[in-house]
Amino acid sequence: MRKPWWKILTVLLLLYVVVGGLLMEVPRLVILNETIRALYFHVPMWFGMILMLVVSVVYSIRYLLRSDTVNDDFAIEFANVGVIFGVLGILTGMLWAQFTWGDWWSGDPKQNGAAIGLLIYFAYFILRGSLDNDEQRARISAVYNIFAFFALIPLLFILPRLTDSLHPGNGGNPGFNAYDLDSRLRMVFYPAVIGWTLLGVWIATLRIRIRKLEQTIE
Repeated sequence: MRKPWWKILTVLLLLYVVVGGLLMEVPRLVILNETIRALYFHVPMWFGMILMLVVSVVYSIRYLLRSDTVNDDFAIEFANVGVIFGVLGILTGMLWAQFTWGDWWSGDPKQNGAAIGLLIYFAYFILRGSLDNDEQRARISAVYNIFAFFALIPLLFILPRLTDSLHPGNGGNPGFNAYDLDSRLRMVFYPAVIGWTLLGVWIATLRIRIRKLEQTIE
C-alpha cells in the first residue's frame, strides 16, 4: 500500500529539522548563543500540543451534538498526543532553561501555567478511566475536555503576559521577532512546526486505528 504523501513529507521535514537544527548556522544572540537551537524543538512542541488539543475539543463538541463513538475516539486520541507533546515541551523547556536561566525550574509563570494545564488534562484521563459506562464516559469526558482546553488558554497565553516572565514575548520581554530578523532561524523553525504537527496527526490516527481494531475484537 502506497503511503500518503503527507507521511513522506513528515519524515523528510523531521530529518531536515534534526540535521539542520543541530548543524546549520544560527545567530549569536546574547545569553542564548547555541542554545537557540532548542527553538526548533521546544516551541514546535507547544504549537503541536495546541493544535492537537484544538482537534480534540472539536471532536468532543461533535460528540455532544451527535453521540457518535467515532468522535469520542478522535477526541481522546488527539488529547493523548497533545499531552505527550506538552510533556515534551516542558522537558525541552527545562533543558533550555538550565542553560539560559541557570535553573531547570525557575517558577516562571509560563512554566507553572503549563504544568497546571497538563495536570488538568491528566485529570481528564483519570476521569475517563473511572467511568465504566461507555456513553456516560464519552459524554462527561467531552464536557470536561472542553473545560480543560478553555482553562489551558489563559494559563499559557494570558496570565504570563500580566506578570513578570522570563519567556520572550511575556512580562514585557520582547519576542524573538522583535530583536532577531535572521532568516536562518525561520528556515528551520517553520518546517519544524509543520513536521512535528504532522507527526502528531500521524500518531493520533495510528492510535485511532488501533482503538477501532480493539473495539472490533471485543
